[in-house]
Amino acid sequence: MIPRLVVAAPSSGSGKTTVATGLMAALRARGLRVSPHKVGPDYIDPGYHALATGRPGRNLDPWLVGEELVAPLFLHGAAGCDVAVVEGVMGLFDGKAPTGAAPAVGTGPATAAPAGTAAPAVGDGGRAGDFASTAHVARLLAAPVVLVVDASGQSGSVAALVHGFATFDPRVRVGGVVLNRVGSDRHEELCRTALEAAGFPVLGAVRRDDAVTVPSRHLGLVPAAEREAEAVAAVDRLAALVARSCDLDAVLRLARTAPPLQAAPWSPARAVPSPERRPVVAVAGGAAFTFGYAEHVELLRAAGADVAVLDPLRDESLPDGTSALVVGGGFPELHAAELAANEPLRQQVAAFPGPIAAECAGLLYLCRELDGRPMCGRLPATARMTERLTLGYRDATAVRASLLTRPGERFAGHEFHRTAVQADAGTHAGPLLRWEGGGDGFGDALLTASYLHLHWAGRPELAQRLVSSSRSPSVLR
Repeated sequence: MIPRLVVAAPSSGSGKTTVATGLMAALRARGLRVSPHKVGPDYIDPGYHALATGRPGRNLDPWLVGEELVAPLFLHGAAGCDVAVVEGVMGLFDGKAPTGAAPAVGTGPATAAPAGTAAPAVGDGGRAGDFASTAHVARLLAAPVVLVVDASGQSGSVAALVHGFATFDPRVRVGGVVLNRVGSDRHEELCRTALEAAGFPVLGAVRRDDAVTVPSRHLGLVPAAEREAEAVAAVDRLAALVARSCDLDAVLRLARTAPPLQAAPWSPARAVPSPERRPVVAVAGGAAFTFGYAEHVELLRAAGADVAVLDPLRDESLPDGTSALVVGGGFPELHAAELAANEPLRQQVAAFPGPIAAECAGLLYLCRELDGRPMCGRLPATARMTERLTLGYRDATAVRASLLTRPGERFAGHEFHRTAVQADAGTHAGPLLRWEGGGDGFGDALLTASYLHLHWAGRPELAQRLVSSSRSPSVLR
């Protein structure tokens, strides 16, 4: 039994991150162990959640891992905690467009609908366009929803707005409202009166406060790992703001109404077998490579690897004994000069004889150059920033074998970048992965490099393939 709630909103920009992160930090300041979660593939918000709670921020995404793993992954991350706060994504009912069924992404323990709730059985994606939405995850977790409403420019109309969201899907329980961007005492009174008359508890009213904003750029908020002391101070301000603006006791009472989940916690040790020999897998981190899911490192360790963190901005050599390399997502385009200046590491990566798994930022780092600056040269390609945002879920199919892919396999992934990669003429065999309207990727027995972000909890064999290849790199298993 883990008390829990989902922080949602009618639309993006309503203040979900402000309220969710502030709630996490304020509850932690009360001495509670708080488990932080984020709906969807976002890497940036979980960094702030980790600062707020002192625990890894974890993602819950039915598209990337499959519906059957949402509750088990939640229970894994929230083990031993007093309360869990799940930040939603976009508007409450905004999910993947209904272009077809989600691909099979792996297997896991079955998840029954929680006793005494109207939550759907696994496999029920709900309304069209609802799959992988905040509402979808709230149903899978049987969790009450706190709706964050931007009250600026309205008063009594907030009650009509909340009524619509609360009645749109009777399986989603809106348990309370937090008013955001409230302008005055009178404004708050009008909104509260309308909501309470309609039967919706007001859990808090947050005033407009420019001091708590977090800087953003081309792909969203600036990651917490890049801001360090500033990010810690920002989270402290959010905690103070929410503590003085919200009824934390009422929030906890609502969280405790969530029923027990009839599911077994996910276990990386059960997902992959562990061999006797433990190769060293270096995982890129630091300010340039901040995008990664906590379960990836857990799966690598469970598969038998010793994980060493590598910061390509500072470390001039791979960790001692490195047998494999993982370079995930991030912002190398903002650190291209520093990455280029670290020539010793670039040369080591170019000559590295072991397996390399790279996605998005890692793909750029492996190219010959990025925006005219030299990178590792492991791939015969160049990369550059563009004005075009590429964003969305992908149902990809592997065209050929590589380190992590086998021909015909389907991968549920996510693409999120403003860059483009151009292979040198006559050097590329074509996309490694294809999806509707596109495809990309480089690969061979020692390499998988693509823009596609994957969540390995849905495909634990990927961790096993990488660790196995670090022992027998010539074998495609």
